[in-house]
Amino acid sequence: MRLGNSRQSLEKKSIGLALGGGAARGIAHVGVLKVLERKGILPQMIAGTSMGALVGALYAKDLDADRLEQYAMGWSRWKVAQLLDPALSRTGLIKGKKAEDILGSLLGEIAFSDLKVPFACVATDIETGGEVVIREGLVAKAVRASISIPGIFVPVERDGKSLVDGALVNPVPVSIVKKMGADFVIAVDASSDPMGRIGQQSEEDRGLNIFAVLMQVVHIASHLVLRASLEGADLVIEPDVGYIGTADFHLASECIAEGLKAAERTLSTLKL
Repeated sequence: MRLGNSRQSLEKKSIGLALGGGAARGIAHVGVLKVLERKGILPQMIAGTSMGALVGALYAKDLDADRLEQYAMGWSRWKVAQLLDPALSRTGLIKGKKAEDILGSLLGEIAFSDLKVPFACVATDIETGGEVVIREGLVAKAVRASISIPGIFVPVERDGKSLVDGALVNPVPVSIVKKMGADFVIAVDASSDPMGRIGQQSEEDRGLNIFAVLMQVVHIASHLVLRASLEGADLVIEPDVGYIGTADFHLASECIAEGLKAAERTLSTLKL
């Protein structure tokens, strides 16, 4: 932490928010945003990876944490099976059209230029392993690239590149927010306990083991570069969501509660 214990010192800062991945665990970002909004700590720029890209995009669209919570509670009804549109492809099991439909229902035809605060999302070029930062075009298409778990979703083709989940290269995009101009970065890491509950799926999901396994591969891989991605953050909030499985969207309320608790706990050290 690099900030004096006063609201006055924070008000002089250009605040950036970096939201990491975590699949269902990333719903904890909603609780964090509710606390930040309640305390009047409003990000002037946001960058997100994977689930953090979805949450960040929706917040940048509305700047309304209560509305964001309403979206998230709707996600509690999501099932992996809802995303199944099998692909006859060597690059992924799922076409991603159903995921695109869901993103379209949430984000519509909104472009980055339509958002209320600057926003960026991170994807990975699967051919080079390079980081790709998206800040223009349709937001829903960019988020679709950032959440595309390799092996599960067919990659998104953009500007001659095949894009997949950004968590592989920049799990919590602190560096991107700093490049956007933030001089005080709040990072939220919802990917704690990368081993999660693999092997403990519900009876309903047990037939979908391959999806849980591939999701865990991404989280384990991203964990290896997590510490590096958090470098430069002025404040790191880490919701205790390790007990929540990556596909446990039905635990949305628990995720939000953990985000609330973590944000309150961390911000209390700043007396805010």
